[in-house]
Amino acid sequence: MNDCIVIIPTYNEIENIESIIRTVLSQHKLFHVLIIDDNSPDGTADRVVMLQSEFKDRLFLEKRAKKSGLGTAYVHGFKWALKHTYEFVFEMDADFSHNPNDLEKLYNACHLGDADLAIGSRYVTGVNVVNWPLSRVLMSYFASVYVKLITGMKIHDATAGFVCYKRKVLESINLDKIKFVGYAFQIEMKYRTYCKKFQIVEVPIIFTDRTKGQSKMSNSIIIEAVFGVISLRLKKLVNTL
Repeated sequence: MNDCIVIIPTYNEIENIESIIRTVLSQHKLFHVLIIDDNSPDGTADRVVMLQSEFKDRLFLEKRAKKSGLGTAYVHGFKWALKHTYEFVFEMDADFSHNPNDLEKLYNACHLGDADLAIGSRYVTGVNVVNWPLSRVLMSYFASVYVKLITGMKIHDATAGFVCYKRKVLESINLDKIKFVGYAFQIEMKYRTYCKKFQIVEVPIIFTDRTKGQSKMSNSIIIEAVFGVISLRLKKLVNTL
């Protein structure tokens, strides 16, 4: 069985879904793809079903009843991946903000290098972001600075959503305890990995903002991230993480 699964959560990604699937599955390295769709009213899941006949045994779909948040989608995907014995589990957006050509860089960092968690980092070699307004760049960059100050993690891009986990990392984390759903979920997973002394490596990538579809960013997601970091640190201090 192939050792790599790329988890892609979707909600109303009909404009991107076929292209992202075809591009991931056309990489030189053999990847499988798992789509976690939150019952998109635009027919995203139907398009995936159509493609499954073409990519038999490489493209999988888990359709959930309603929109339930990024974090719960990834947790659902992690559990599915662990049940199906994949060794390398990737997170990736559907909108091409993460370049599928960089998947192999993350894989190599874990498979050939020392990484237990490889992060596709926008900030490890400066600011590598395309098509974001300055306000969004500053918010994202200083969010990672804030996370670094509160948690002590030496990670430049704590909110990054383009990552590769070794299986043993996900097996070591109690996925039922993951509570955050937005960017705080990305921080929480990295912090739990860090607290368990796994090796975290940042791999430089260029992040390009979506050109099709709608962003899922909201004020509630930002607020969750700000206060979620403090909550994580406090739980660690009192040994309840």
